[in-house]
Amino acid sequence: MSLSPSLALTAHLNRFSFALRRAFTRRRPWFELIDTAAFSRPVSFSDATTRIRKNLSYFRINYLTVLALVLAFSLLSHPLSLLTLLSLLAAWLFLYLLRPGDQPIVIFNRTFSDREAMWILIAVTIFVVFLTNVGSLLMSASVIGIGIVCVHGAFRDPEDLFLDDQDSAGSGLFSFVGSGAISSAAIAAAPAIASQV
Repeated sequence: MSLSPSLALTAHLNRFSFALRRAFTRRRPWFELIDTAAFSRPVSFSDATTRIRKNLSYFRINYLTVLALVLAFSLLSHPLSLLTLLSLLAAWLFLYLLRPGDQPIVIFNRTFSDREAMWILIAVTIFVVFLTNVGSLLMSASVIGIGIVCVHGAFRDPEDLFLDDQDSAGSGLFSFVGSGAISSAAIAAAPAIASQV
């Protein structure tokens, strides 16, 4: 028994919002991020990369927020690109994700299957992202956001930060996404492993 597309989308959105809420609980205080007493010049390139790694591990949610704000500001300052991306999102939602599976798409007396609709949407997405100014806008905003994060990470001295063992284990920028699923799977598997011993 499969879920309808709208129920499946609702389940995915609920899971995504739960992951976002859980991630934001791990956000560090903003005053700690901009504490001017903690800034110093790195002595070498390796020192700068070490600082970036440590700060990325500690401030990853704050850095993702900064990156999202740079992208949002960039899109809001170019309303045509924002409208293009929203139209692309609406096309994916209404022509593929939210459309009931038993209703085919009929355009100009031609019926399109789900597979054809998906390939057409993929082609339109590639065209919009790579062959219009939307892709260059997203890339330049991403480069600016990553540059801000790297400059901050290189000049913020991480010596006063207290990294937990849990924080240092998942040091990737997007490590908050799957960490709950892994830990709950490990907890669920523990009794089975203990019973075998």
